[in-house]
Amino acid sequence: MTIAAAQPESLVTQGVRSLEVRWIFPGPLDDAVAAWFSRFPARVESREDTYLVYPRSRGLSVKIRGGRALEVKAYRGSPGSLDLAGRARGRLESWQKWSYACGPLSEDRRDPAFWRPVRKTRRLAQFGLAGGQIVAGAPEGGQEPHCQAELTEIRPPDQDWWSLGLEATGPADLLRSTLEATATLVFAPAMPGGMQPGLAECRSYAEWLSERPG
Repeated sequence: MTIAAAQPESLVTQGVRSLEVRWIFPGPLDDAVAAWFSRFPARVESREDTYLVYPRSRGLSVKIRGGRALEVKAYRGSPGSLDLAGRARGRLESWQKWSYACGPLSEDRRDPAFWRPVRKTRRLAQFGLAGGQIVAGAPEGGQEPHCQAELTEIRPPDQDWWSLGLEATGPADLLRSTLEATATLVFAPAMPGGMQPGLAECRSYAEWLSERPG
């Protein structure tokens, strides 16, 4: 597999720092949850990511993203929890990410004992600062902090799952306040059916895959 740098050298060396929280649930995505999320403008994309599942490396996530990029994420610890009383609770995770252009895995290298394909349909809503407040639909780019809310249908080979996640990027000292402000906006109103994402469902994709049989 031939790999070429996809970003300027400084970004390849330093990576991109993010603060994230994610919940993953079994079963198909409920229409009521999709409608709850749809109050924000969102783009929809479908792709297949292929994750390296063996050898397992604690605190490291490696995947081929959409057959176009090799993405490596290193876990940098947790600054604490997101706690929205009566709404949601989750473990905040700090990550550093590097991305390199590459082609998809060839069939003879896509050994299921080492790599796991996961098909995703993602609804992505962007949030950013405007007038000192977090608002939906803020443009990406520049030096301002941003947060992406993601509602995803996950289809590994065996059964359907779905995920809700938040990922903040930008200046390191503003990541937590940006994510928390976005979470407050996303979870007001509460999720339908009295659903409250909690610590039991909170995990990264890499952690979720490591827990799965086979």
